[in-house]
Amino acid sequence: METIIESLREFLGFTGFANMTMQHIVMIFIGICFIYLAIKKEWEPLLLIPIGFGMIIGNIPFVSGLNIGIYEEGSVMNILYQGVQKGWYPPLIFLGIGAMTDFSALISQPRLMLIGAAAQFGIFGAYMLAMTLGFTPAEAGAIGIIGGADGPTAIFLSSKLAPELMGAIAVSAYSYMALVPVIQRPIMLMLTSKKERLIRMAPPRPVSQKEKIIFPIAGFILTAMIVPSGMPLLGMLFFGNLLKESGVTRRLAETARGPLIDVVTILIGVTVGCSTQADVFLSWQSVKIFLLGLISFVIATVCGVLFAKFMNLFAREGHKINPLIGNAGVSAVPDSARVSETVGREFDRNNHLLMHAMAPNVAGVIGSAVAAGILLGFLG
Repeated sequence: METIIESLREFLGFTGFANMTMQHIVMIFIGICFIYLAIKKEWEPLLLIPIGFGMIIGNIPFVSGLNIGIYEEGSVMNILYQGVQKGWYPPLIFLGIGAMTDFSALISQPRLMLIGAAAQFGIFGAYMLAMTLGFTPAEAGAIGIIGGADGPTAIFLSSKLAPELMGAIAVSAYSYMALVPVIQRPIMLMLTSKKERLIRMAPPRPVSQKEKIIFPIAGFILTAMIVPSGMPLLGMLFFGNLLKESGVTRRLAETARGPLIDVVTILIGVTVGCSTQADVFLSWQSVKIFLLGLISFVIATVCGVLFAKFMNLFAREGHKINPLIGNAGVSAVPDSARVSETVGREFDRNNHLLMHAMAPNVAGVIGSAVAAGILLGFLG
C-alpha cells in the first residue's frame, strides 16, 4: 500500500499542477489572449494563433531533466527552435514574401521609396533610446529593428546580435505587426489635415514585364553591394520575386509563396511562442523591450507620414502625395497599406490609396532588411 501511495505521490510531483507558478499562469493567459484577438478581432491570425498556442505549450510546467523543454539541448522543441536561433527561418519567409510581392507600384513611382526609407528612422531612434536605458550596442540594435514591423527581420538580427533577448524581441515585433490598425490610425489622423487626407494621387504608370524581371536582379545587386551583411534576407526576397515575375518558374513561385511559407510560419510562430517560458521571459527587461518596440513603431509611423508631407513641399500640383500612405513605410505587408486605404476611404469613399501605399510598403520591406544589414555590419 505504501508503495502505491509513494508511486502516486511521485506521479503527482511530475504533473504540471504540482509545478505551476503564478508566472506560468500569467504567460498561459497571455497566450489565450493572443488566440482570442486572432479569432475575434482577426488581428494577424496566421501569426497570433501559432504564437499564442506556442506560449501555452512553452509554459506548461514540468520537472527539469525530461528533455522536452525548448531550452533543453537535444529536445524536439529545441531542435525546431534552432531555425530561429540560427536564423534559418527568416530567409525562407523572405523567399515566400518575394514570391507573393508585386513591386509594380514601386517601379512605377520610385520617389515613394523615400517614404519607406524615412520610416526606418524608427529603428535608429529606438536604438539610441535603448542605449540610454543601459542596453549594450548589440542589444540596442536588435531591439531597434522592432520599429520596422518585420518579424522575420527582427528574429534574424536578434539571433546574431542578442540571442538571449530573442523571445521578447520576436513577440514584441509580431505583436505590433498585429496591432498595426490600432496604433497607426490615430497617429495618421493627428498628423494630417482633412485637406491632405482628400488628396487624390495620379494613377501609377503601367509597368512592363521586362521591368519586373530586371528589378529583382538590379535591386539585389545594388542593395547587396551596399550592405553585404543583409545578403541572406535581400537575396531570398529578390530571388522569390524573380521566380514570380520570370513567368517560367510558376511551380517554384507557387511553392515558395504557398506550402513553404505556410510551414515556416507555423514553425516560427510556435517556437517563438514556446520561447516565452515564464522563468526566462518574464522580467523587467522584457517590459522595457516591449515599450521600446512600441516607441520604435510609433517613430517609424510618424517619420513616414511627416516625410510624405515634406515631399509635398516640392511636388507640383497634380503630383501631390496623400500623406496617409506614409504609415505604409513600415514593412508590415500588406496590413499597413490596407490601413492607408481604410483611413483614406473614411474621408472619400472613392479615393483608393492601396495601390499607391504598396510602393512605400514594399520599400519598407527592403529598407528594414538593409537597416538590419547595416546594424549587423557595425555591431555584429
